[in-house]
Amino acid sequence: MDNKVLRNVLLVFGIVLLLGATFFSGFAFGALVPDNFVRQALNSKDTPVAQATPLPTNLPGETSIPTEVIQAQTPEQLDELFKPFWESWDLLHENYVDQPLDDLALMRGAIQGMLAATGDKHTSYMDPDQFAQANAEMGGEEYTGIGAWVNTTGDYVEVVSPMKNSPAEKAGLKAKDIVIAINGEDMTGVPGDLALQKILGPAGEAVTLTIKRGEETLDITIVREKITVPAVEYRMLDGGIAYIALYTFNELATQQVREALKELLAQNPKGLIFDLRNNGGGLLVTAIEVSSEFISDGVIMYEEYGDGSRDSYSAQPGGLATEIPLVVLINEGTASASEITAGAIQDYGRGTLIGVTSYGKGSVQNWIPLKTEKGGVRITIARWLTPNGNQINDVGLTPDIEVPYTQEDVDAGRDPQLDAAIEFLNK
Repeated sequence: MDNKVLRNVLLVFGIVLLLGATFFSGFAFGALVPDNFVRQALNSKDTPVAQATPLPTNLPGETSIPTEVIQAQTPEQLDELFKPFWESWDLLHENYVDQPLDDLALMRGAIQGMLAATGDKHTSYMDPDQFAQANAEMGGEEYTGIGAWVNTTGDYVEVVSPMKNSPAEKAGLKAKDIVIAINGEDMTGVPGDLALQKILGPAGEAVTLTIKRGEETLDITIVREKITVPAVEYRMLDGGIAYIALYTFNELATQQVREALKELLAQNPKGLIFDLRNNGGGLLVTAIEVSSEFISDGVIMYEEYGDGSRDSYSAQPGGLATEIPLVVLINEGTASASEITAGAIQDYGRGTLIGVTSYGKGSVQNWIPLKTEKGGVRITIARWLTPNGNQINDVGLTPDIEVPYTQEDVDAGRDPQLDAAIEFLNK
């Protein structure tokens, strides 16, 4: 494997679908490269991401690529190409009604516009605050907000998944909710990253989100708290079945999953339920490591680049749970890194997927800090494929056994998906 993707030392959802990133943007999926500080991310998070040379085939849902591609090959051509930009810069400063202009904001807006012009919703600019927040999430650090992974790259902020036991979850926020107003202010036309800043805020203060959920519109008031990004919860269920819920693929996840497996397997369970519901993603290296706990050998995923070449990521030896009967729970909030793990388990027939169709995040991003400031860019560098070569972007994984989970179930305190998994393992 070459410099396209290194994944040894971590820095980085959904993780950020943008990901990338606890109510920052959605799914992040990445690894920090020590030499050039490039982080690889499978972002649903879709907080932002882009590419100078477009991939020859669009990802589903992305804009078409122009048939004529103009590229500056020499410094002279680059100077000529940018003459309209600098002319516009000068005209703006000479003629705009409200002076003085904020040149820093104009520069950042220009970068964001350039990346957005690729037509790839996962390619984007992160200002210093967004970049720091996204990395805090993947490091398992604490931040202040409502506790949800979101996608900021569409017309409105979209909830990828609320975090377990977070203010967002307790208030009733759900995957696929669209934030159309914040504290009564219409968010139409407001860039997702700016809208996100209105959602974040000091602990103890409330924010009211106007949500569009299908055909329904409702107001949800959430009191912000200090959020420690959760990783793992585990326990033995009645009947000798082990249960592990993984909420994010951050830097702490692999170790915590292994510790949970050691404790649970020592009790000789007859089966294991691995709950990836509302897991918005995270680090690529963590996805491979966690998948390897359940899959003894073989390719976990492929990365396919714009020139058609592929790199493969194989299972690492020493997995603790490669033979125990296994059920994986997925839902519409299962995204990015979660889909890599669930997709590999499904392709190998290693376990049974129960729940509803997952989010559908099938591209890979590098997170690259800018040398000249504390912000960074996300750039889509590849698509990822399951071991059988399936591309799940905007499609998601279809469960082997479909079990819905309705609002009526929530209100009644039922979990039919977990019940179905228990029943399946008991059989």
